[in-house]
Amino acid sequence: MTAEPAAAAAVGHPAGFWHRLDDGRIQCDLCPRECRLREGQRGLCFVRRRSGDALWLTSYGRASGFAVDPIEKKPLNHFHPASTVLSFGATGCNLACRFCQNWDISKSRDMDRLLQRATPEQVAGLALRHGCRSVAFTYTDPVTFIEYVVDCAAACRERGIETVAVSAGYIHPEPADLFFSHMDAANIDLKAFSEDFYRKLCSGRLTPVLDTLVRIRERHDTWLEVTTLLIPGRNDGTEELRALCRWVVDHLGADTPLHFTAFHPDWRMRDPPPTPHATLRAAREIALESGLHFVYLGNVLDPDGSSTFCPGCGALLIARAGYATRRDQLDARGCCRRCGREIPGRW
Repeated sequence: MTAEPAAAAAVGHPAGFWHRLDDGRIQCDLCPRECRLREGQRGLCFVRRRSGDALWLTSYGRASGFAVDPIEKKPLNHFHPASTVLSFGATGCNLACRFCQNWDISKSRDMDRLLQRATPEQVAGLALRHGCRSVAFTYTDPVTFIEYVVDCAAACRERGIETVAVSAGYIHPEPADLFFSHMDAANIDLKAFSEDFYRKLCSGRLTPVLDTLVRIRERHDTWLEVTTLLIPGRNDGTEELRALCRWVVDHLGADTPLHFTAFHPDWRMRDPPPTPHATLRAAREIALESGLHFVYLGNVLDPDGSSTFCPGCGALLIARAGYATRRDQLDARGCCRRCGREIPGRW
C-alpha cells in the first residue's frame, strides 16, 4: 500500500465492498488482499483509495487503450467467432505478476497517462459506431474498477451489445457475483496450478482463483474459457499440467475451452526464454489426453492448435490461422454438420 496527501488526487467515484475496522482503518473487501487503509492510502491495485471516511475508485471513466479487436484475441474461440469487440482497460491491477505482459498499463502510477475519458454511455456508443458485437474489459484486471464495469455493462446491454471480461479471477465471492452477473463471456487467467507460483511470482494465492472459476460455472450464465501462459521452467512441468487439466475437467467440465499461450520475457522476468513451440504442443497433448475437448495454442502460428475440431467425429468446425477465421463444418445452430454433435459456445 502507498500513502499520499489527501489533496494529491481527485477523490473519484464512490467504491463499494469495504468496511471500517475498530482501529480506524478501512478494509477493502473486493479481493482476497483485503487491503487495510488509513487516510490517503491506496490498495495494491492503486486505483482504490481512502479519502476521508470512505473508499473511492480513482479510475472511474478514465480508460486506456481503446481498440477494435477480433474476439479471438481475448482469447475467446467459442463466443461469436470472427466478430469484433471493442477492447479497453484502465490502470492498476490487484496481482503483482513479475511476468506481466501489460505492465506499462497495469503497473502505471501516472494517472495522467489515461488520456481518454468516457462515460458508460459513450463506451456503448463507440462500440455501436464501430459495429462491435461486444465490449471487452481487458489489458488490466477489470475487477479493480468493478463500479465502472458494471455501469458500462448496463449501458451496453440497453443497446444490445454483449460484454466480455478478461480477468485473473482474484476477487471475493460477493463482488464476483455482481461482476459476472453483468458478463456474457469471460476468459480467466489461471496462471499456474501451484500455490508456490502464485505466492512467489504473483503475490497472490491460487485457491481464490479456483473458487472464482467454480463460482462462474455454477452460478452464472457467463460463457467461460480459461488461459494459462506457459513460462519455461516455472509452470510447464508435465505433472503440474496434468493436475491443472484434470482439475478443469472435474470442476469446470470437459467442454471448457483451455488456451495455452506463449510467454515472452517482459517486466521483471526476463531470464526465461520465450516458450518453445514444442512445449505448447506437448501441453495441448496432455490436455487432450486428460479428457478436455477444446484445447488451443496462442501467441504462435499453429493452425491445428488454433482451430476447433468436433470431439465426436474429428471434423474441422472452425479453421483459424492467426486471427483469420473460417467457419467450416459448424452449422448456424452450433452443431457439427457431419455427425450432428452440439458444440458448446455462443454461436
